[in-house]
Formats: sequence, structure tokens, C-alpha cells
Amino acid sequence: MTEPCEIIHREIEEHGSISFARFMELSLYCPETGYYERLGNTPGARGDFYTNVSVGGFFGELLAFQFANWIEEGRIEKPRLFEAGAHDGRLALDILNWLSSHRSELFKETEYWILEPSIRRQQSQRENLGCFEDNVLWFRSWESLPATGIHGVMFSNELLDAMPVHRVGWNAGEKCWFEWNVALEEKQLVWRRSRVESGTDHGSSAKCVTGTDAPLDMLRRLNPQLLAVLPDGFTTEICPAAAHWWRQAASALQQGRLLTIDYGLSDDEFFSPHRVNGTLRAYHRHRPGDDVLANIGRQDLTAHVNFSSLIEAGEAAGLQTERFCSQAEFLTEVVGTAWRGKPGLGEWTSARARQFQTLTHPAHLGRSFKVLVQRRRACRPTR
Repeated sequence: MTEPCEIIHREIEEHGSISFARFMELSLYCPETGYYERLGNTPGARGDFYTNVSVGGFFGELLAFQFANWIEEGRIEKPRLFEAGAHDGRLALDILNWLSSHRSELFKETEYWILEPSIRRQQSQRENLGCFEDNVLWFRSWESLPATGIHGVMFSNELLDAMPVHRVGWNAGEKCWFEWNVALEEKQLVWRRSRVESGTDHGSSAKCVTGTDAPLDMLRRLNPQLLAVLPDGFTTEICPAAAHWWRQAASALQQGRLLTIDYGLSDDEFFSPHRVNGTLRAYHRHRPGDDVLANIGRQDLTAHVNFSSLIEAGEAAGLQTERFCSQAEFLTEVVGTAWRGKPGLGEWTSARARQFQTLTHPAHLGRSFKVLVQRRRACRPTR
């Protein structure tokens, strides 16, 4: 099996340097040997990071409760729950368990669809979801979805923060952006400045997941007043892949809601002058690190999601932005709905109280995670 570092070195030798987006793509998603392709890399105490799902099953139950209410209120016929990036399937299992126990009629008519390009991760999901094998369908690409699209709820949890990002810097003197590429010097990986391209970057290919937008195209939409106060050398990340993914999801949604939960910021927060080194981080054994070029394929790489770009992409595709808030606000509203008379969440046990506190407390996951919900109210003609 070819390790990511071998491919990275080979591509750099061929092109002189590669974008960090290409480096990140190979580090995380290289078939069989990329970080996310190694099945031992699971969230939780034994992994490199915690997720909402690691906290316990209550997170999935809260989402299932909200999804069921949305579907019932919207009177959506033959609804679909569509999860992208289901990792090992635990969140899907929590959602389906709740639906089968508390909304049995809705459960019978709802199919659970999973978008998962990795065969290895599909196999792991199938094993964990064996008891619901008749309710779940898998797809490897957007193109493989039925032409009728999706009526129901499309969602992702901690997916977009792992999509490959371009790392860019600001030259205050010349008032222009440059890109931080990855190069080799004396067989060591180093950063190298490069002109920000408006076309495909070196090292990209048809299989690259970074989408079709170039970094320069995304930077052009920034407010000039914002750029005027950025210090020289200010560095941040641009993720065309996330915006491209969101447009694909919006195109597939015929009726219902599109939701994502992730680490993220708005434009104003992303390009705040004090955030001089961006949000890009490596994680290994629950410890963040700044050396993102080390331990290729052996450490997680993540950058905050730019929610402003997602909102813009969704609205351009005809979606209505319904909610953009912290995870704490979103989940507190879900619980409030249950307490006001919607049945299904059951007894408020001490275990659930502890999980809810971890999910919503500002010092834990409540503030750092954001929730974006966009909606398409009316059905459109099929594609």
C-alpha cells in the first residue's frame, strides 16, 4: 500500500510544490492509508478527538426528535433522512433507535440514506447498523442519488471541518493575497509562498475533492474595509470544497431542511485581525498541534468552517436561511419544545443531564460548535 507521504513527495518533486489543500486531501483521504481510511481512528477516549456523538446517545435522540417534528410539520410524504459523512454509523444508530421507539409510524415510512464515498467506512457503518439493514441505503456520490432528489432532512455532523483547505496569507504592502504551498527543502516539508490562482492549482486532479472554485474567487467577495485592517502576513484558510459540497446538497434538496453542525465562524470572525494564524490545527491523542505537516496520515487535520460562504451558497441555490446559532442555543430550543408538550424525549435522567451539559456548556461543546439550518419550502421539478 502506498503511504500518503510517498505520493506527496512524488507530486512535489513533479510540480515544485503543491497546495495545502492537496496535501490535506492526501493526508486524510488517501485510499487505505489516509487518516480517515484507517479504521482504528475512531473518536472518543481512545482516539484523537471527541465529537458530539462521543458524549453519548442523547445527541442523536435530540436530533431525531427535531427531525421528526420537521417532517411531520412539513407533511413530507415518503421522507428521507440523509446523512453525509456518517463515520462509523453511531449517530445513525442513535437516530434510528429513537425513531423506531418513539415515532414508529414515521419510522416505517422513512428511509435513511448515507452518502459515503469510502468503501472501508461503508463496511464499518453496515456492521454497526446491521439491525436496521432494511431501512438504510448507501450512496458513494451525489451523481448516484435518484433523480427525484431528497424530501426530508439532509444533515452532516463534523464533516465540513475536515474538507481540504487552501492556506492563504495577506500582503498588506501590495494589498494582495498569496498562497502557502507545501514544498521540499533537503527532503523536509516546508511552506512556500505562491501566487493565489484563479484556476486549478498544481497537484490537483480530477479525483481531488476540493471542488471547482479557486481560492481567489472566494477571496474576491470579502469586504474591502475588512482587508484594510488586516496585518501583514495575516494567514487564514479558504475551503472551496465546503462551499461546493453545500451547493451540491442544496441542489439535491427538493423539500425540507439542510443542516450542518460543526466548528466554525462567520466572515467577520474568520478575518478578524487578531486571528493572525488562522484556525488550521492538527490533533493527535486529544492534543492540538501547530505542525500540520508532520505525521502525515497519522494525525487529524481540521480548520473551522466559514459559515458565511455556506449561507451565501445555499441562498444562491434558492434555500432560505432559517437558523444560524450556537449548538447550545439549538439544542436548548429542542429540549424546550419537548418540555412544552411534544412527547418523545422521555425521563430527564442524571446521565442525560450530564450529556446535555457537555453538549451545551460554553466551556465544552456548546459555544465552539455552530448550527446552520436552511430550508426549501416547496417542491421543485425533478432534475
